[in-house]
Amino acid sequence: MSINPEYDPATQVPGQDTPDPAVAIDAELAAAQAQLQEAREAQLRALAEMENVRKRAQRDVESAHRFAVERFAADMIEVRDTLELGLAAAGAAAEAAKFVEGSQATLRMVDKAFERAGIAVVDPIGQSFNPELHEAIMAQPTADHPVGSVLTVVQKGFTLNGRLLRAARVVIARSPDPAS
Repeated sequence: MSINPEYDPATQVPGQDTPDPAVAIDAELAAAQAQLQEAREAQLRALAEMENVRKRAQRDVESAHRFAVERFAADMIEVRDTLELGLAAAGAAAEAAKFVEGSQATLRMVDKAFERAGIAVVDPIGQSFNPELHEAIMAQPTADHPVGSVLTVVQKGFTLNGRLLRAARVVIARSPDPAS
């Protein structure tokens, strides 16, 4: 009896020396269906990844558009601060009145430009201290105001489309010393 190297007992029909073609075709079909399923799963994963990349890119572009003026906004805040300090320091002389009037007009123009750019002033006088928007530089004892409320704004804060550009620097109320 000769040994057939192609002999596979799983594909043999009893009493035959050659494999059953139907069994071989079924095995090939099962293998092809498994490959097809793997290819479909790989395609779905690739499509999902492409969608995630597209969404991430869209969020990045939206963020870039919303916050593109951030450096400009930070520079303009300093200009506004200087104008505001100059107005506060102006005297009551007749010439100073014209200076004050011009500075006020300039400050209004800067505020309008801020508004158009989405920059908002954080001026929390009288509000409760919020560490997300305020930076406490001092706590002053007082019985006239609630503990944790903002007594004085040393430097106003600013937001750009809801994102904090600069925290407001404030003095907050604390309970009076018991010895007083």
